[in-house]
Amino acid sequence: MKNFDTEEVVKGYYGSTLSSSDDLKTTACCDLDDIPEYVKDISPLIADEIQMKFYGCGSPIPLHLEGCSVVDLGCGTGRDSYIVSKLAGEHGKVLGIDMTNEQIDVARKHINTQMKAFGYENKNVKFVHDYIENAAKHVSPGSADVVISNCVINLTEDKERVLDDIFRMLKNGGELYFSDIYADRRLPDEIRNNELLYAECLG
Repeated sequence: MKNFDTEEVVKGYYGSTLSSSDDLKTTACCDLDDIPEYVKDISPLIADEIQMKFYGCGSPIPLHLEGCSVVDLGCGTGRDSYIVSKLAGEHGKVLGIDMTNEQIDVARKHINTQMKAFGYENKNVKFVHDYIENAAKHVSPGSADVVISNCVINLTEDKERVLDDIFRMLKNGGELYFSDIYADRRLPDEIRNNELLYAECLG
């Protein structure tokens, strides 16, 4: 049991404490060099503000997404959502969900710019401000081809609910791709109750 409100700590950390990935105190988040070439090819099209506020720990983005319906759980400023938007093409559909107002505001602010950068006449991406535990409210059962999540599921208190909802959202044969931090042993209380380590996915 934590001795702090985990949701408030995470919202405060990613909403106001951090202004860019340079402010991170640990190495839990990944370097942008450690990503697949097809993601690197799209990255120059993504707005600088989105890139500098990217806090993922991997690249849970499959290559073949043309025409797919994709849900990004804990999308932050939308970096992965926009990469997927480009891979899915104009006839694909991407929904990003995040609980942090400040992050979602950045993601939404760049929609028109990103669609123009991709050469799309119609928007294929939407961002919703909500907890990922409530994702099923925004996604019809059996409607998603792919669900992705980057260094977020470990921050949820009810992981079983999140995974159950992902199963319900996915079509028959749909796929989940996630990158996350996990431990192979019980963590001591001094780590589990450290707000900074918790916020950076290590506690």
